[in-house]
Parts: sequence; structure tokens; C-alpha cells
Amino acid sequence: MSNTTAPTTAEVNFDGLIGPTHNYAGLAPGNLASRSHRREPSHPRAAARQGLAKMARLRSLGVPQAVLPPQPRPNLGLLRRLGFSGDDATVLEAAQKQSPHLLATAMSSSSMWTANAATVCPSADADDRRVHFTPANLVTSLHRASETDVTAMLLRRIFHDPRFFVHHDAVPSSTDMGDEGAANHTRFCDTFDAPGVQLFVYGSDSRGDDGSGPKRFVARQSKAAGEAIARLHRLDPDRVVFAKQNPRAIDAGVFHNDVIAVGHRQLLLCHEQAFAQPDRVIEDLRRTTNDTIRVVQVPEQRVSLDDAVATYLFNSQIVTTETDQTVLVAPEDCRQHSGVNALLGELVEDNTFDRVEFVDLRESMDNGGGPACLRLRVVLTPDELASVASGVLLTDELVIQLENWIDRHYRESLTAADLADPVLMKESYQALDELTDLLRLGAIYDFQR
Repeated sequence: MSNTTAPTTAEVNFDGLIGPTHNYAGLAPGNLASRSHRREPSHPRAAARQGLAKMARLRSLGVPQAVLPPQPRPNLGLLRRLGFSGDDATVLEAAQKQSPHLLATAMSSSSMWTANAATVCPSADADDRRVHFTPANLVTSLHRASETDVTAMLLRRIFHDPRFFVHHDAVPSSTDMGDEGAANHTRFCDTFDAPGVQLFVYGSDSRGDDGSGPKRFVARQSKAAGEAIARLHRLDPDRVVFAKQNPRAIDAGVFHNDVIAVGHRQLLLCHEQAFAQPDRVIEDLRRTTNDTIRVVQVPEQRVSLDDAVATYLFNSQIVTTETDQTVLVAPEDCRQHSGVNALLGELVEDNTFDRVEFVDLRESMDNGGGPACLRLRVVLTPDELASVASGVLLTDELVIQLENWIDRHYRESLTAADLADPVLMKESYQALDELTDLLRLGAIYDFQR
């Protein structure tokens, strides 16, 4: 792919660059992979390289690809708000001694999973014909909730033209308005420039809590937040569907809907245990799409909930290539699981997919995120794409520059004991300072001012 822009309306993937402080702190309740690798050594250089290789692979398929920079880490402002004082090195040392958990929170690189960054609705669906962004409040965990303000700033900097883009504040942060972003939102359409149908998936509804919710883990996404975003984004209510997660799936480790279902254009691939009322969800989707949607349900007898979570089968990406093929981009774990790999072969044989591409994302997978976690989908017309900050659009040259940047600035390995190292802080800030020049974004972080 030689061009950085698409000649027609396209779905552009904005992937989060994995930051220099990528570590395994196990901060996310309900994320089984994250918890199972807690406090193991991480490999930031390999992690960032794997994420970048996935972006380059998609771009080679003709899928428009862009990058979002990491958030500044350590988050010294958070630590100071929590009572740690002194110079930067003293703050890090005190946090390590008094609360290693809070230090890990301030060093988290979880912003790499941009499927949680925001909910985005394209101009074809909004009655004002502009692209709407609402950053996620991520209230269920401190390490994610502390990302919201920087995420909002980055989105406003990259999508800056008010003729094309509308930026909303996050919905109010409260337990009954929890919002985890696009990981619980899917758009169905015939072509990208045609009006679509929006599916908002939720785990909790404070107005209708009948005690049937999950027992083991917290439901992170609220129905109220989805309803608010639908109003803010000026969507046609007749083209919006709300679906409740199956509490059993949440308790099995399905913390977001994109761990158990994936949709693209007029295809929904999901586990039969994804939704609390699957027949109603399918009926609503068929009605709102004029019966053009194809729903492929995988029976639990074929792939158990545990295997779905372990392999991240449904956290794959479905993409349309420049030759109009439908390709599933799946984690390498799916190929290594005999049952899941056999199922994927059958899905190719029955023309659900033209082929499956496997990607190695071991570092992200061990921390609880697969291919779909790493990307935020933004449907853009040619004029809208032309107005995006061009430095973030992936090119052959930028891939090489980012590979060299990673190799210069990222450590090969990182342990929990390393997080308080003031040298790591300097390395991280220096890397991000250089990155903003590479991406032509200017000074965007507080430490650069």
C-alpha cells in the first residue's frame, strides 16, 4: 500500500503504541490473563515491536492504519494527588515503599488498548453529519480512569477540525454510568459511507437491577452510558440496538464485549453465551439492518467460554482488504489451539472469511489484550481523513522510524522493582518527547511544557 489515504470512505484503525513502561502489574479485576501474569517480567521492546508489526501487517492488506501515542508515564500528577510529595525521584521511591500497587498504577501502559479510549460514531450516522467522539470514563479501575483526560486531549489534537469532528466530554464518572468505550460498541453497515446500525452492549443497568448480574466480577459497562452517548452523537434511535452481556460470560473473564463478539460491516461473529437474550439481540439486529446482517454463533459445545477467553478468538479483527476480501486477523493462540484452529478453517471453507491471518501479540495477550483491544476504529470520508493530523498516519517510512525509535528507547525487560527507577522515568519522557516530533504533534504532554 503506497498511499496513506483511501480514495473512498474507509474504516481507519488507530492503534495504541505500547509505551516504554509496559509491565505486568495485574491491575484489572476480571481480566484473567492480566492477573495470571502479575509481577512477571515484561518485555517492553518486544511488546512495542509486536504491536507495530500488527499495524504494518494490516496496512499491507490495504487497511488504512494510524497510531495513537502512549500516555506519559510515570503519571507523577496522579501520585502527587494521592499524597506523595518531593522531587520526582522521591515521589517514585516513596510510592514504591508505601504502596507498590499505586506505583504500578502510575506506570501502567494500558492506554495501548485503544478500544477502550472512546466511542466513535461516523458522520453518516449523526444527524449533523460530523464524526462524534466521547472518551471513556473507565471508572472501574484507577489505572484506566486516570487516562481519560489525556485521551480526550489526544483525540482533540488529532481530529482537530470542527467542520468534521465533534468532541464530547466523558459521561459523568459514577458506578451507574460506567463507560469502557468502543470495546462494547459495534457498528454494522453495508458500505462504510452508508448509514449504519449501532450496537451498544452493557453489563449493568442500575434502573433494572434484578440481582441477576455477575457474581464473580463487576460489570464494567452501563446501559445508561450507552444511552447518553447515543444522544450525544445524535444517532437515529431506530438504528440503535442495546444488548445485555450474559452475566455468566462476565464471570468467565469476558470483561468487555469484544472478548466474546466481533462485528464488521454486515457480519457478527459471537459466542452463543455472549448475550443475556441472544434471540432478542439477533432479532433486533435483523430488524434494524433490514435483515442484511449475518450472525455466526459459535456453540459452547464447540468452543467453551474458558477457551474463548484463553485464545481471544473473538478479540480478533475483521477487516476488508483493498481487494475486497474479508479477513480475520487472529491471535497466534488461536492457531495453537486445535479446536479453535479447526473452527477457523471451517469458517474459511463456508466463506465467512476469505482467509485468516495470525499475528503474534504475546506481550499484549499476557497482559490481557488481543488484536481488537489495540485498535480504535474511525470511519472517515476522504475529506475527513485529509483533515486528520497527518503525522499519525502509518507509512513505510514511519514504520521504519518507529522501529528505530523503539530499539533506541525501550528496555528489553522490566520488573516490578524497576518501576521506581528514576532513570526509567527519564528514558520514558525522552522517548515520548522524541515521538511527538516523529508524529508531528508538537508538545502535547505536561512534562514537555
